[in-house]
Amino acid sequence: MDFRELECFVALSEELHFARTAERLYLSPGRVSQLMRSLEARIGGRLFHRTSRRVRLTPLGERFLADLRPAYEGLGAAVSRAKAAAREVTGVLRVGFLATPTDVVTGGVRAFESRYPGCEVELVEIPMSDPFGRLRAGQVDIAFTLLPVDEPDLATGEGLNRVSYELGVSTRHPLAGRAGIGAEELAGLPLIGLDGSAPRAWRERVAPSATPSGRPIPLAGTVTTSQEGLTQVALGRGGMLFCAPTAAHHRRPDVSFVAVTGLPPSILGLAWVRAAETVAIRAFGEAAARHALGSEAMVA
Repeated sequence: MDFRELECFVALSEELHFARTAERLYLSPGRVSQLMRSLEARIGGRLFHRTSRRVRLTPLGERFLADLRPAYEGLGAAVSRAKAAAREVTGVLRVGFLATPTDVVTGGVRAFESRYPGCEVELVEIPMSDPFGRLRAGQVDIAFTLLPVDEPDLATGEGLNRVSYELGVSTRHPLAGRAGIGAEELAGLPLIGLDGSAPRAWRERVAPSATPSGRPIPLAGTVTTSQEGLTQVALGRGGMLFCAPTAAHHRRPDVSFVAVTGLPPSILGLAWVRAAETVAIRAFGEAAARHALGSEAMVA
């Protein structure tokens, strides 16, 4: 049975006028007539008496309406309840994060759970080498990621922070004692990059192949996680770029972090699969943005 036929039958039984029924259902009068003919053929009898001046139910139509209405109204109520539930922010929201859950991450989670106590956040670490795989596999609902994101199937929110980079090097490296370096000094310094399925633009952000002026930066090798990268750095096998908050989190005695000027800022934001957007995803993005706006996270 075609629900559109039933919907049209109920509306016409109430309006008893083809034009008004068509207007109510955003259909043409011809389409209303077509649906009613189809329903009558399916049932095997006339449901309406039609004249040029009047439309009224036949006895069969009256009986069918009486039998149909409880089920039809129950179906409408079920749809309304489902719509209301879809607008509620409840259940579990799986949120991905990269490497280090800094205040942008944890503060955003606290802000969301405070506003929506009926929805619990489950944090899931996402490998740097595959930043979007778990989103696309449905293993996380929304993820903190580096912006901009140039992936047609993904939607992104606004930037939540804008911070500088620091270069991690072994404490035995000649740059270890420096307070800071310019981006052009990365020329000739092997950088540790990413393995895996990360997009090229993402790899360039983590380990650029050239300085801003175009001087080449060699690749020292690839890793899948920041911890693997730090181990390679500590062994003196190359340098690795980290955003300033992540560098602060990973201070250790065998690695020195040197501020780098002249690179575009590292911008953290949120991404999700465009076709899988929910009210909870939108609510989390809004809560994280409010937290970032009200904190020092936006300070470079």
